Amino acid sequence: MPKLNLHRRDYVSILIQDDESTKLEQIFKPNLSKSSLRLTPSPYLTERNLEKRWSRLESMTDKSELLDPSTLEQKDAYSKNIEHFIGTVKVPVGIAGPLRVNGLFAQDDYLVPLATTEAALVASYNRGSQLITAAGGASAMLLNEGVTRTPGFAFYSLKEAGEFVAWIVSQYDTFKDIAQSTTSHGKLTDINVNIEGNHVYLVFEFLTGDASGQNMVTIATNAVFEYILSTTPVAPEYAFLDGNLSGDKKPNAHSLRSVRGKKVTAEVHLSKELIAKYLHTTPEKMMQFGQMTTVGGALSGTIGINAHYANALAALYIACGQDAACVGESAVGMTRMEINKYGGLYASVTLPNIMVGTVGGGTGLPSQKACLDILGLHGNGKSQALAEVAAVLCLAGELSIVGAFCAGHFSRAHHKLAR
Repeated sequence: MPKLNLHRRDYVSILIQDDESTKLEQIFKPNLSKSSLRLTPSPYLTERNLEKRWSRLESMTDKSELLDPSTLEQKDAYSKNIEHFIGTVKVPVGIAGPLRVNGLFAQDDYLVPLATTEAALVASYNRGSQLITAAGGASAMLLNEGVTRTPGFAFYSLKEAGEFVAWIVSQYDTFKDIAQSTTSHGKLTDINVNIEGNHVYLVFEFLTGDASGQNMVTIATNAVFEYILSTTPVAPEYAFLDGNLSGDKKPNAHSLRSVRGKKVTAEVHLSKELIAKYLHTTPEKMMQFGQMTTVGGALSGTIGINAHYANALAALYIACGQDAACVGESAVGMTRMEINKYGGLYASVTLPNIMVGTVGGGTGLPSQKACLDILGLHGNGKSQALAEVAAVLCLAGELSIVGAFCAGHFSRAHHKLAR
């Protein structure tokens, strides 16, 4: 048998070399026996269903770790946010700040709750927040809003696709009325057409008020979609409610220069003295780091250039009842660091896909509402401010992690706090 590659273990090659085809056949053979792990067919949160689920699970784990007295008392609050409920998971929550934001909508000092199991993360954002606040705060500007859903239609030919589009563009007012009938908060603001051969993709863009709005947009678009299928003079051969052009929960190049959710840019000017005091490095070294990592990002094929937006957004989203899966798209964006005319550092971030809400979804759950209350950003009229805070939080994290790399403290901080 050839010597194994010590850098990479290729399991299929090993099996082939060992002539284990009969073993593979046994491993992959379908097992059609009835599972003993079925719980309840009903997904709903009722006393009976909860008892039946735990009658099976109690032999596996300590029930009180998931269904503690507080969770049991508040269980009805979760009924619209979860199926097959068995309890809650406790994620440690830390606080970073004060974070001073001078934005169009967020104009205050904020204490930011962050839920994470990653040591050194909250400490890093706390340091970046204090640096920004010491500089007088970061400027933040909400640039655009919009949530999309993109139905796809397949036709026999390009001719039929063209005829379909000609009819579609004559129906915009009707589509807006239909969409509006499904929601009191959402508003269909734009419809774009994309033709790819005999496929047609319709991009429906909505404003969703203070809700993150993905369910709202799906319901409204589905109403229009059903109207199209029942009314179109050119019937598609097949069609789907979403053709994957929306970029929903995945990084994509289109929304890097467009918007999905809320697009925010933020900036701060930092003096040499502040950088030395808080980050123990220099503006020149931080700019050099930015130049090198921009090239590295391009070589890796990354969409956008940033150090770790995902850390801030995941921790903020989990703490504040947002859809954590949206970090997949929200963490796309651009960080830039330059020497300003006074020899200090200019740093900016632009995030085009901040998907946050301050009503609906998980924002009303007990712990998540408490975190939004700490920010002072729960309820109507607060979602734009939350987006600006999220962007400045990302800026704080970029400054802190770049400073740590430049000062040679990155590994040391993790060793100290996560040992």
